[in-house]
Amino acid sequence: MSYSCPKCNNKTYETGEMRATGGTFSKIFDVQNKKFTSVTCKNCTYTEFYKTETSAISNIFDFFTN
Repeated sequence: MSYSCPKCNNKTYETGEMRATGGTFSKIFDVQNKKFTSVTCKNCTYTEFYKTETSAISNIFDFFTN
């Protein structure tokens, strides 16, 4: 990935993952059906989030492990 921080133009970064709940049903049953990938600048810590797809099997696994 060719990355350049929009704030400080640094070229080094870290990636991560975050999950979040969606609507009422997923909040009640604590199912994190929204998935985001984060890109964080190693210099100034500016972070951007990009929505990624979740699979049905990961949502089912999440439901039964809570």
